[in-house]
Amino acid sequence: MNIELRHLKTLMALDQTGSLVEAAAQIHLTQSALSHQLKELEGRLDQPLFYRKTKPVRFTPAGQRLLELAQSVLPQVEASERDLSRIRQGRKGRLNITIECHSCYDWLMPTLNEFRGHWPEVELDMLGGFHFDSIAKLKNGELDLVVTSDPKNDENVEYLPLFKYQAMLVLAPDHQLVNKTVIEPHDISKETLITYPVDCSSLDIFQCFLTPAGIEPGSIRQVELTMMMVQLVASGRGISCLPNWAVHDYVKQGFVIEKPLGRHGVWRTLYAAVRAEQGENAFIQDFKNIAQRVCHQHLEGIKHA
Repeated sequence: MNIELRHLKTLMALDQTGSLVEAAAQIHLTQSALSHQLKELEGRLDQPLFYRKTKPVRFTPAGQRLLELAQSVLPQVEASERDLSRIRQGRKGRLNITIECHSCYDWLMPTLNEFRGHWPEVELDMLGGFHFDSIAKLKNGELDLVVTSDPKNDENVEYLPLFKYQAMLVLAPDHQLVNKTVIEPHDISKETLITYPVDCSSLDIFQCFLTPAGIEPGSIRQVELTMMMVQLVASGRGISCLPNWAVHDYVKQGFVIEKPLGRHGVWRTLYAAVRAEQGENAFIQDFKNIAQRVCHQHLEGIKHA
């Protein structure tokens, strides 16, 4: 056959990401290998599949027809693979989830809705992860999955990457730091930093920006809701640090301004942490795949992990 499943997956990734570089990362190939695969397929079909030097990538009529095939066939293949996994492993199970960031609720709810459709007999439950050691509860069996950006070196825990995001400093539009080209750690030394109610050592701005420079903010104010954090920042009560995707809509509406931390920015990876022996569990893998797809469809500014 001229067309293989790997070709359809490549075209789907190219459509979802819009670039050869990100498509290669999504399907775990080098850019060179992906380009070679596409040229080979075009040679088999004797026609181009996409227009070169366009950004985002634009498909030719032949490429669009194959993309339509991929959009039809690949979901059926995935559904069949899930059914086979259910037959092999059993349909029932338990997935007790906690998250270590309130802003994750925006993408977690649609992920869980789709997951329930795939695994109706898996018992789902969610717990807030702010006031206890989530990884300890994961290891002792009280939890089954922890959404976290703070991986630990522990052979008993496997961290499944979901996506990369940029931690952004969030400021009122009239804040004095808005005009700075580069935000330095000492710029925050006299500011009120508004954070989620967690230990500072687990926050991106401390781990990757302030603590390595030996800097502390002027004061800390803790708030549980992202919306309230943004409201306080917008009204000049302090500054905050949030994932780029979580603050995107507020920036777009002009409520606040976002600035990268440092000259190169702070990029972090969000993970689904599971017990090592469950890493290959069929419904755990499906949760990861759904989360990755949902996030890349709906969240602005993220990258493939």
